[in-house]
Amino acid sequence: MDSVKPSAMKPAGSKLARTFAKVLHLRMATGVAPVDGKKVKPKEMAKKDWNVSKSAARAASRSRPHDEEEEELKNKVALEAVLAKLFASISSIKAAYAQLQHSQSPYDADGIQAADKIVVSELKSLSELKQSYSKKLFDASPEKAMVLAEIHEQKSVLKTYEIMGKKLESQLRLKDSEMIFLKEKLQEATKQNRSLEKRLNQSGQLHVLDNLHHSGLTAAHFITLLRLTVKSIRSFVRLMVEEMKDASWDIDAAANAIVPGVVYRKDDHKCFAFESFVCMQMFESFNYPYFSLTGKSLPDKKQEQQLFFRRFMELKSVKLKAFLGQKLKSKFAKFCLVKYVRLVNPKLESSLFGNLDQRNLVNVGEFPNTAFFASFLEMARRVWLLHCLAFSFKHEASIFQVSKGCRFSEVYMESVAEEEAFLPSEDTPESDPSSVAFTVVPGFRIDETVIQCQVYLSRVQIKVVSKKQR
Repeated sequence: MDSVKPSAMKPAGSKLARTFAKVLHLRMATGVAPVDGKKVKPKEMAKKDWNVSKSAARAASRSRPHDEEEEELKNKVALEAVLAKLFASISSIKAAYAQLQHSQSPYDADGIQAADKIVVSELKSLSELKQSYSKKLFDASPEKAMVLAEIHEQKSVLKTYEIMGKKLESQLRLKDSEMIFLKEKLQEATKQNRSLEKRLNQSGQLHVLDNLHHSGLTAAHFITLLRLTVKSIRSFVRLMVEEMKDASWDIDAAANAIVPGVVYRKDDHKCFAFESFVCMQMFESFNYPYFSLTGKSLPDKKQEQQLFFRRFMELKSVKLKAFLGQKLKSKFAKFCLVKYVRLVNPKLESSLFGNLDQRNLVNVGEFPNTAFFASFLEMARRVWLLHCLAFSFKHEASIFQVSKGCRFSEVYMESVAEEEAFLPSEDTPESDPSSVAFTVVPGFRIDETVIQCQVYLSRVQIKVVSKKQR
């Protein structure tokens, strides 16, 4: 038996109505009909026919809405099943596309082929679905089709999320690799910066003192060299503090051990304590010829000035390693060795480098080939040059520093923290803002010229001792 399309099915109500209409049409055409062998009057017959047609019309009106609603409901369910299949196919294609993207990098031939098969299969299903819809060939059980389509769609969505999870994991691994790479680049850049800084702080900056003649020597030349020397000292201190931090030193405790009882306005100001310590060690005995490292007698005053100036010009432009390699017994070489042993104690060196190799080399008169010692050598060279230049003047330069607690004087001092030290402190209302906490860089006098020393002004609490009443 051939199947019947839904559109070919006719409602029973309309068929019944047409039958009744046909009968009425025939009766109206004949005019009269016998009833029980008797003739009926036209009036009675018309009344009876009217009642019959009225009952038939009511039955038809009751059956028509019910059949139409049922047909409309079936069409709606069938359409929902079609849409469910459509969305399931779209989700499957989306999951296949995600798999295709994921398989591109790193390249996965099997994954790409599997995704391609899924896309082709779903496109074929969509084509079949389109043909079925256009011909109105719906599923016999649309409810079951909807459930199966929903399951298919959820599986595709789950697969998409799994692929996204793998992609995020891959991106996370990539970011971790990039982070490790950037850390290595940062360490390399830091080393290069230190190397460049070391080169910058070396003799290249001393070219400003080229073409200098003994007869044209002025205090301005000394001030220029002093600034370059202080810059080199701060570069060495910065390197030393960084090494101490890497070795897990307590910077606060170390600064307090150097200069106890100081209230710093900023944590960064603690570096001035280390600068003070380095300057104190490096400039010790500065006012004595050759830092009192030799007991030989000196020539007369004028010859002494010329001798120191020649030593200044000689050391200013040479390469340190080459110079020290040729003159291991020179006064400058001895100065470097003595100052290093005094400045870097065994405990500090052992904690920074894990051994005393540099100190052991220095003790036997050799020079370590490390960045730390190279920075120290450049600082020592500039202090030595400043010393030679100081003794090249007709009126020798003298050195001075300021004791703790002295009142600040702009004639002899300048603050390393600039104006910050003069600001009032809410935390220490009973402190003297003009008191010197410690000298960072010593000052100098050349004839009548005073070169200010650099000091740190700190809030030192004034202890108030209350007397007991008698």
